[in-house]
Amino acid sequence: MKRKNIKNKEENNWEEKVVQVKRVTKVVKGGKKLSFRAVLVIGNENGHIGVGVGKANDVIGAVKKGVADAKKHSIQIPLTKYFSIPHPIHGRSGAAKVMLRPSATGSGVIAGGSTRTVLELAGIRNILAKQLGSNNTLNNARAVINALNNLRTLQDTANNRDLKINELY
Repeated sequence: MKRKNIKNKEENNWEEKVVQVKRVTKVVKGGKKLSFRAVLVIGNENGHIGVGVGKANDVIGAVKKGVADAKKHSIQIPLTKYFSIPHPIHGRSGAAKVMLRPSATGSGVIAGGSTRTVLELAGIRNILAKQLGSNNTLNNARAVINALNNLRTLQDTANNRDLKINELY
């Protein structure tokens, strides 16, 4: 019983932002069929982040499907004590490439478009990001998720190499 209450509390602190709503059409025998595609980012500003896509005949339905998809594809990322990332990294999704670099304390989130939204909802406050290759909103958001998913801490690296953390320095 208590476990269920904890899960509900975790679900309540997700913050969601709609990044893009597009009207899309499908050509069928009788003409064109309209529907909506919503790209959403959800995060708890504490290292949990997810990107989702939903398609439906109305915007509200598309947003609901997008939230469910984002929760299904959410990840946990490592944050430093200065609310940055541990090391520079590149991410890729389709033709979209994203470069992420940790930044000095107080510099803020230096990024644009969907990249900025993803980083802010992840809880990152000091970072420099650059989108390369594509302006596609969804692919850029997924490229950031790809980069954040590949982040490693010193502890992870030490464990992979069967070393103590002191021996890495």
